[in-house]
Amino acid sequence: MAIDYISFAYAASVAAGGIIGYVKAGSIPSLGAGLLFGSVLGFGAYQTSRDPNNYYVLLGTSTVLGGIMGARFYNSGKIMPAGLITVLSALMICRLGAKALGMTAIDNFSRDK
Repeated sequence: MAIDYISFAYAASVAAGGIIGYVKAGSIPSLGAGLLFGSVLGFGAYQTSRDPNNYYVLLGTSTVLGGIMGARFYNSGKIMPAGLITVLSALMICRLGAKALGMTAIDNFSRDK
């Protein structure tokens, strides 16, 4: 079983961002959204690690999170955290979209084969 390290790192980054938002600004919505999206992304990364063709939860969650944070970045112009999460989400969407189009295999991005 190849572990999808990139997807797990993305999930951990989203969850850590929610925790940091809570610690720095006392924002409970940041904590809740970060942990919720991070957990769903972690589940999607687990599914992708078990079966590289099962990327739908990860792709859908990345798309929703990218859209939400993209709108926040557009309205606020702030790089942190909205711009960073938008860019990370867009990269994941491109990565998983390439998999969906058959252009690449997610296994190529994993360390263990």
